[in-house]
Amino acid sequence: MPELPEVETIVTALKHPIEWPFLIGGGLTAQPGVIGRRISRTSIYWNRTVAVPSVEGFTAQIRGLTVQDVSRRGKFVILDLAPMTLLIHLRMSGDLRVEENSNPVLPHDRLSLEFEDKTRLVFNDTRKFGRVWLVDDAASVTGKLGPDPFDPDLIPDVFYSRLHMKRTRIKPLLLDQNFIAGIGNIYSDEALFRAKIHPLTPSNALTPEQAGLLLQAIREVLAEGIARNGASIDWVYRGGSFQNHFKVYQRTGKPCEICGTPIERTLLGQRSTHYCPNCQLLGACA
Repeated sequence: MPELPEVETIVTALKHPIEWPFLIGGGLTAQPGVIGRRISRTSIYWNRTVAVPSVEGFTAQIRGLTVQDVSRRGKFVILDLAPMTLLIHLRMSGDLRVEENSNPVLPHDRLSLEFEDKTRLVFNDTRKFGRVWLVDDAASVTGKLGPDPFDPDLIPDVFYSRLHMKRTRIKPLLLDQNFIAGIGNIYSDEALFRAKIHPLTPSNALTPEQAGLLLQAIREVLAEGIARNGASIDWVYRGGSFQNHFKVYQRTGKPCEICGTPIERTLLGQRSTHYCPNCQLLGACA
């Protein structure tokens, strides 16, 4: 599943004309941005892609709207179509591409927005988990999300207080989008390693210093992920290079780059979790 850096990379590509690496089939392809483009019609190839409103309502309401801006909230791609807002969640396998209308429809294309200039924005989703919402107020979809990791109001003291309001293991808590928005399996493992915190550590066992170090580590790994265009580790997302800089994620059995201890993997909340048992001692925070 794309996490904050991958979604941020997609948002950047939709805002500015760039050489875009995440097109189906790989490679770099010139892609225009979508800001300023007016929607002339939409094609929906799998009705359940549209969460809200009905397919008929979606088709009628979006026609004639112009993309004013593209942004991100957590893992959501947000298109400002004033007065309405289009939200896209890519889930496990979603991908977005901008192309000429004359291009062939691909097997897993689920929805396309066709613009007046004969280009289109296509949502491709192999596993069919992704969804789109067309709403008057984005908060109706994103209102329960926790703060963004880069929110300037999320200072260490606030983060510490939020951690101590919970009594749960730190790794699953970082994956909870209602606690903090945008972090997934990759970047939580990498941040916990950088902060030297074991993933099984209870959140309310962290000291103020450790909470501050963890917040800093979260921001550092996310910023590095964005700078490297995210991580490319499956059949959809290509072009990012952060996977070449993992310290623990998917490095089971390989030596820790700090101490040489083999990286271990466990299942936590049905999610693969990677850590160094020497650098991230369980109980060191208690």
